[in-house]
Amino acid sequence: MEYSLQSIAVTMQSIAVILQSIAYCQEAVYPWFWTEVNDGNCWVNRPVATIKQIADATGVHPSTVSRALDPKKRHLVAEDVAKRIVTLAESLGYQPNRLAANLRLGRSDLIGVLLPDIANPVFAPILGGITETLSADGYAPIVADAGNASSQQISFVETLLSQRIDGLILATVSQDDELVGFCIQRGIPVILVNRSEARDRVSSVVSDDDRGMRLAVDHLVGLGHRRIAHVAGPLSTSTGALRRDGFERAMSHHGLRGVVRESTGYTRDAGAQAAAPMLDTESRITAVVAANDLLALGVLDALKERGLRCPDDMSVVGHNDMPLMDVVSPPLTTIRIEHREMGRISARMLVDTIKSGSTEIRHVVLRPELIVRGSTRAILPSEHG
Repeated sequence: MEYSLQSIAVTMQSIAVILQSIAYCQEAVYPWFWTEVNDGNCWVNRPVATIKQIADATGVHPSTVSRALDPKKRHLVAEDVAKRIVTLAESLGYQPNRLAANLRLGRSDLIGVLLPDIANPVFAPILGGITETLSADGYAPIVADAGNASSQQISFVETLLSQRIDGLILATVSQDDELVGFCIQRGIPVILVNRSEARDRVSSVVSDDDRGMRLAVDHLVGLGHRRIAHVAGPLSTSTGALRRDGFERAMSHHGLRGVVRESTGYTRDAGAQAAAPMLDTESRITAVVAANDLLALGVLDALKERGLRCPDDMSVVGHNDMPLMDVVSPPLTTIRIEHREMGRISARMLVDTIKSGSTEIRHVVLRPELIVRGSTRAILPSEHG
């Protein structure tokens, strides 16, 4: 249960980031939005302290105040003077005018993050890792629920570019992605997270999908399963195609051939729709490997509709280890991906790219881990049918 509570905390943190992003966009599009929200808020409406006022109150030059309030330059000011300036600034509620400073420097300290489906639990820890790393470097994310249509994604990016974002993290890409080409043409730094593209044009942080499928198949074969099916994700995505290929290679390694059914999306309903005809026509299957956990939940739904039980009648393995997969019934055996670390690394790579101006393309591949729970069981040779 400890892991589930942690997952919930990560989810709530990510929701907070999303709401902040929405608020930022509202401010940009509807200036009256903040007036209504902040009406009567004495903190928001209090006079704004300036560097000159702090300088007059402390008896130093404004440039000394500016250095003392900049963590990177504070060492240039005597320690007791810097402490006095910082204490007074905090008591006055001083906030640096980052907009003016960034206009001078030609940056915004804003990073766009595009997700294909904000309701998909896999993106909460990714976003949490991104936010953690960006905030440590003084950046803030603007999150967009961009869907899977290229035209809509490009429209979102055009809006973000109008906000002078410094870079983009994309979790939306397909194998041959139009948005990636658009970003390259605009000269905007881009990092791909969770998915990659076939043309290898920009850096990415992904999981080792081939190894993940091998872990799942090896686990089932070790339990005695021989007739194994795969509910694949959309083959237009790297995760769908690579996990399908990995499944087939893993089965071939054991001298086996599996049944593959492609789903229309990474959703629970899509998993049930892909599994239903397979369960009706492939009666000798004893196990299913799904391309993600939501698809695996759809497989469980299809089994239940047919009066079949997991794992008694069929074993099921998911992929991702999304939050709360340990409390579903039965607890889901799955392939764990370190999504939070994936988010951290993608954000660090983007910040490094922005600061260095490097065009080097790098790919980070994280090792997945098999998590065995209650949705798989060993079978006897007599159960093969």
